[in-house]
Amino acid sequence: MKPGRDISRLIEIMAALRTPVTGCPWDLEQDFASIAPYTIEEAYEVAEAIHQGDMGELREELGDLLLQVVYHARMAEEEAHFDFGDVVEAITKKMIRRHPHVFGDERGIKHDLVKGLWEKIKAEERAEKKARREAQGLPEASPGFLDDVPSAFPALQEADKLQRRASKVGFDWNDARLVLEKIREETHELEEELSHASPDKARIQDELGDTLFALANLARHLDIDPEEALRQTNRKFRTRFAAIEETAKARGTKLEAMTLDEMESAWQAAKKSS
Repeated sequence: MKPGRDISRLIEIMAALRTPVTGCPWDLEQDFASIAPYTIEEAYEVAEAIHQGDMGELREELGDLLLQVVYHARMAEEEAHFDFGDVVEAITKKMIRRHPHVFGDERGIKHDLVKGLWEKIKAEERAEKKARREAQGLPEASPGFLDDVPSAFPALQEADKLQRRASKVGFDWNDARLVLEKIREETHELEEELSHASPDKARIQDELGDTLFALANLARHLDIDPEEALRQTNRKFRTRFAAIEETAKARGTKLEAMTLDEMESAWQAAKKSS
């Protein structure tokens, strides 16, 4: 089989990989749940390629992400749920429906009215989703106000979206300094848990989670993406730790042989140069 530019070739390759007896043993063992972590991982690798500004890498990572879509669609087709064509039809239908100011009868609508139109369309889609689940005999989803926020999001992103959603009905502070006070309160409670003679790990985890939630809230009030802020710090940590490694190499020693003071000195030097 030769590679090709048409999506049909990728679909053929996935079908071959999933064909019993002649297919790939690893691919045949997989199911939706086992593949889901790879799908998330590939999406992050797309984001990293964009951050690096590496278009060659972005092309490769977009291909890897597309493979994940084809993979899930193939498994769904095997179970007679839907196929790749149904996936394409569903998203094209959604995009056309959500943009009547581009494809439909609302062309020329003022920009400030588009948001209201979007909310109306989303409400219609929620009603249709509810009816579809009922037709399939699936349990009715809770009509909670926060249900639009998927729990599968990375935790910081979920916290940010939960808080944004709650703020729409006024459940929010109107001053970032008040959020800072909340963070101080949470860290104090965390410190109290740590001060016990026999710290309760479950309670410590609970207080740490509250602190992280409050920090995500502060990021929102400062109009900063908490995920991106933490990624930036992660990249900074990588760079500075690499400087410690370089220091070890220059001294002809191993990282494990360096003292904490030596590592800290190299860290501070890297910090000053960055």
